[in-house]
Amino acid sequence: MSLRLEMHDAQGALLQAPPEPFTYLHGGYGGLLAALERSLEGRQAGDEVRVQLEPEQAFGDYDPELVRLEPIERYGDGLKVGMEIEEDDAGESRIYTVTDIADGKAVLDGNHPLAGIALRFYLKILAVREAKAEEIARGVSLP
Repeated sequence: MSLRLEMHDAQGALLQAPPEPFTYLHGGYGGLLAALERSLEGRQAGDEVRVQLEPEQAFGDYDPELVRLEPIERYGDGLKVGMEIEEDDAGESRIYTVTDIADGKAVLDGNHPLAGIALRFYLKILAVREAKAEEIARGVSLP
């Protein structure tokens, strides 16, 4: 399925509107948020869909337990706000974003940047076609 996508916050502020169409393999392959994919079930080219997702349907609730304060010397020179750091967290790999640096400490946030935010989506379906066998085997849409 190929579509145009706009993502807004709950107040209507535009967060993302990729200039190129978004193409994904429909059917639970993980190319699109599950709640968004359900809203597109049975749709055809030309259909327009507006849907609001609550945090638990999108990127989850914000978890303050995923915020850590670490000494900056642990990461060497060049640490900057906005950088992403991969850390092993209780045997699980997690990406942390550096959100602040002050007094020799770095604030690392392991939440998705959109965690805790209700999101509104506007989707316009541009094309629908049967998936190729190779796409199904790989679990992704191919050009």
